Amino acid sequence: MDDMPNSLYPLDIIEIRFKNTRKGFYKNVNGIKLEEGDIVAVEASPGHDIGTVSLSGQLVLQQLKKNSVLPTSEFKKVYRKAKPADIEKWQNAIEQEHKTMIKARAIATELNLNMKIGDVEYQGDGNKAIFYYIAEERVDFRELIKVLADEFKIRVEMKQIGARQEAGRIGGIGSCGRELCCSTWMTNFVSVTTIAAKHQELSLNPQKLAGQCSKLKCCLNYEYDSYIDARNEFPSTSIVLEGRNGRAFHLKTDVYKRQMWYSFSEHAAVNLTPIPVERVREIIRLNKKGVVVDEFIEKQIPSDGIGEGFSDILSKESLNKFDNKRKPRKKRRKFSNRKQNENRKKKP
Repeated sequence: MDDMPNSLYPLDIIEIRFKNTRKGFYKNVNGIKLEEGDIVAVEASPGHDIGTVSLSGQLVLQQLKKNSVLPTSEFKKVYRKAKPADIEKWQNAIEQEHKTMIKARAIATELNLNMKIGDVEYQGDGNKAIFYYIAEERVDFRELIKVLADEFKIRVEMKQIGARQEAGRIGGIGSCGRELCCSTWMTNFVSVTTIAAKHQELSLNPQKLAGQCSKLKCCLNYEYDSYIDARNEFPSTSIVLEGRNGRAFHLKTDVYKRQMWYSFSEHAAVNLTPIPVERVREIIRLNKKGVVVDEFIEKQIPSDGIGEGFSDILSKESLNKFDNKRKPRKKRRKFSNRKQNENRKKKP
């Protein structure tokens, strides 16, 4: 959708991305020409913040609709494109984030607070910092805010995050052997449910389906839509097949092989039989007409010949063709020197 044409009245709202997955919508009141990837200085409270343009133009309307934000709402302003002095101050603030987080964890431990500070994000001008924390219960951190403000001489904002957001901020290696998607390229967190695993015929084992955040893996959603589209061509799994050998109940489906597995018991796996989707449709059509099929899978009767266009090459060859068949050499008669001399004299 990047090539969508702009309307006669271009939208002056842009989306700005900050550290990790934090985003916000701002109004380009000065009409600055901005493109995706530009570093800009935006309004903050107090001071200004530094971020990167992530969306502009008509795509912002789709994002506003997705986040249930009205275009007529009040937005903070975009001041200017970031100057070299702004970027230098911003980078100096970023360098202080890790040290501040370690010190803040020690202070929270001294105050006996049941919480974990997972990350710290400084504002672009360095006057304010957001402390991201994780807690299972409600925490009274009013005293913590006072201590942090006196220690670092900044304004403090506390923001609670979940385990999924923490994994994205800390990072790590997933079960696939690659870096976590949430810490590399993902910019939004989408809810993941066990419905996605059921449609993909995955075992509902929490140890295999959970990621390092102890939540369902985000990658369960990657192929979910493809499975839904493929299953639209499959017959209903609630239909019971009628055959001479008994009734067959659906147990599982192999989408890629286009096979449906049926059991002769409704509550147990008895005589599992894989049936192609086309054959299942045919059986259902015959059952609707009152016809009970003899076999769920049509048996192929082998022909008398080996096969059309087939020739048995091995039958024409001998099994001993690679044996050593060399005949022993005949021994040459050795003539004595005397016999050879006599023969030479007889020659004219």
